[in-house]
Amino acid sequence: MKAPTAVSRLGALAHPSRLAVFRRLVQRGPAGMAAGEIATALGVAPPTLSFHLAHLARTGLVSARREGRSVIYAAAYPAIQELVGYLYENCCGAAGCAPAFSAPKKGTKKASAS
Repeated sequence: MKAPTAVSRLGALAHPSRLAVFRRLVQRGPAGMAAGEIATALGVAPPTLSFHLAHLARTGLVSARREGRSVIYAAAYPAIQELVGYLYENCCGAAGCAPAFSAPKKGTKKASAS
């Protein structure tokens, strides 16, 4: 992955609504969700949701497929893996480690980086 692609994908996720949509799709798995279902779940107006989904699709972070009258959106897991791989590239210098980070448990606060 080249830096401009990484910047584009990270930029797409740097908006609260797009991040919420993306996280919802990641949680949903490869089956994805219909646009109307996403709008209802997140309380986003359909035109606004369309704008955000189009932005995520342009960067390759989500895919869309038509099923009947619905458009189903799903997280593009290969693109996610590629982005994370880019972020980890050259981790720890030449050692190439890949430290295992775990998400904080629900109900606990992460330590802030001051």
